[in-house]
Amino acid sequence: MGQEISRSTFTRQDFQRFQTCLRQETTLLTEWFRKGRFAPTGGMGGFEIEAWLVDRRGMPAPLNQRFLERMANPLVVPELSVFNIELNTPPLPLCGDVLRRMHANLDSLWRDCQQAAAELDATVTLIGILPTLRDQDLIPENMSSQQRYQAINDQILQRRRGQPMELIIHGTETLRLTHQDVMLEAATTSFQTHLQVTVNQAPAFFNAALLLSAPMVAVAANSSLLFGKTLWEETRIPLFEQGVALRGGERADDPTCQRVTFGSGYIRESLLELFTENLTRYPPLLPVDLSGESAERLPHLRLHNGTIWRWNRPLLGFEADGTPHLRIEHRVMPAGPSIPDTIANAAFYYGLIHGLARALPSPSAVLDFTQCRANFYAAARDGLRAEVVWLNGRRWPLQQLVLDELLPLARRGLQALAMDAADVTDYLDIITARVVSGRTGADWQRRFARRHVPDWAALTLAYQVRQQGGTPVHEWAV
Repeated sequence: MGQEISRSTFTRQDFQRFQTCLRQETTLLTEWFRKGRFAPTGGMGGFEIEAWLVDRRGMPAPLNQRFLERMANPLVVPELSVFNIELNTPPLPLCGDVLRRMHANLDSLWRDCQQAAAELDATVTLIGILPTLRDQDLIPENMSSQQRYQAINDQILQRRRGQPMELIIHGTETLRLTHQDVMLEAATTSFQTHLQVTVNQAPAFFNAALLLSAPMVAVAANSSLLFGKTLWEETRIPLFEQGVALRGGERADDPTCQRVTFGSGYIRESLLELFTENLTRYPPLLPVDLSGESAERLPHLRLHNGTIWRWNRPLLGFEADGTPHLRIEHRVMPAGPSIPDTIANAAFYYGLIHGLARALPSPSAVLDFTQCRANFYAAARDGLRAEVVWLNGRRWPLQQLVLDELLPLARRGLQALAMDAADVTDYLDIITARVVSGRTGADWQRRFARRHVPDWAALTLAYQVRQQGGTPVHEWAV
């Protein structure tokens, strides 16, 4: 939800007007789906990755405004807290040497960011949750200055009727606390892949993304620590869900009204089902007057969709000539640990989703959605040690499933896209070595903490050294 808004306070009339516009634009989108009015091409991939600004002591550095002024690069933008930024890379056709080009683009941008941060006596760090982050760092004074963030905070607190956020995570240890605002969300940074799909492909690809959420979150796990506690392998998942929950507020009896969600079911016919669900089940948070924009750009619908953080989210964009296109945003992976790991994660995902979507019958016939969702949370909690139920009801240790079934599937998917064979081997070999050894970013953090006693600053600084060395995490020493 990167769109800035002009104000952060709203009236009842604002909500009524916005809802009317949202209904009209959903009707227009319905007509587009009926007529097939979407770009006929898919197979474009891209990503965004969030990062931390960290000072020389390993502590979060509240510098994003000064940092962004130095960068002056539209591909680097603010995030919710003054400790965070977001890096974007251009979308590319998923063929040929695309993996190498994605790697070069991210590496170049990351090095520019490191140079700008160094001028402020700081560094940029790619990690799901910063180990040195404290609850007292997440205060409104450390919220970025964009009005959209203040507005989201105000609206969610109003829906909660003044009740504080309640965070309860049972993992290796247990964490319980209350928080007075949505700044808990700022503790999580992610790696979000985008895939452009045709309107006919979209249901199979979206359902495949749902099924793949469990193995992807386990393979990429890099967020095991929060506020001095060892919790889930990917603690971002419960933290983000609870950090902006509407529990105790408007429509709290409807679980699909939670703004961060795995979803309510598979797609049956088209992605229109999700945009219709947005209209009927999710009250607007930001009823901004966008009447100055063309209704053909669906500004209210797109803004509203950006305030519903499904772990797999449909996106609507436009080609240069104004033709709409559809994308799937896969949001389950954390940032880091290294750039080679990041591109390997992207390669694994793009190969898997293309391999699975093209081979998948009706998903409900091979795995009940309730089990698909249960797989996701088991994998986020236990990582590669999780046990999941895969297609046709077979129960697998997740580590074995990845090695025996999913890595070969990903390789076939990437080969079908005519990607460079050497690149496919290089990046999938990183995934293979990580899974065989069990040495994810989350695992490295836990092992380092055990060996060196819990010294979160030392852990953070050691992590930065290894990240800047450019080797994948399975090769990192503790």
